[in-house]
Amino acid sequence: MQQHARRKPRITLCEGDYNRLSNIAAAFARRSPEIAASLGAEIDRARIVSDTSLDNAIVRMGSGVTYSVDGNQEKTVTLVYPADADIDAGRISITTPVGTALIGLKAGHSISFAARTGKIHDLTVVQVMQARQPAAAQ
Repeated sequence: MQQHARRKPRITLCEGDYNRLSNIAAAFARRSPEIAASLGAEIDRARIVSDTSLDNAIVRMGSGVTYSVDGNQEKTVTLVYPADADIDAGRISITTPVGTALIGLKAGHSISFAARTGKIHDLTVVQVMQARQPAAAQ
């Protein structure tokens, strides 16, 4: 039986996240091309809206997110930039496969993603908690 990748749901990013994530993808291009390609592919397919018009139900940087992978136990994390990541504190980097999969989704959306081992998993967003508003003009 052949495994088919799930069609990717539409995602939405605010301009601030789009700009900063584009810079992160570019910065990772030399040291970790796989991360750069994965993050770049996600942000390239996103619909971009102004920072003030992004729906609070959409995962953005700083959002709290409850999700499950392959129907297993739910996990709650905060999506953060690489420098702020601390898995023990529940802060997951956007540059991880799960972090990249989460960005731009809404509760109820599912997406297939490849773990670093290459295995394909299905991630489902259960709940999105409102993000802390980013500092102005970072």
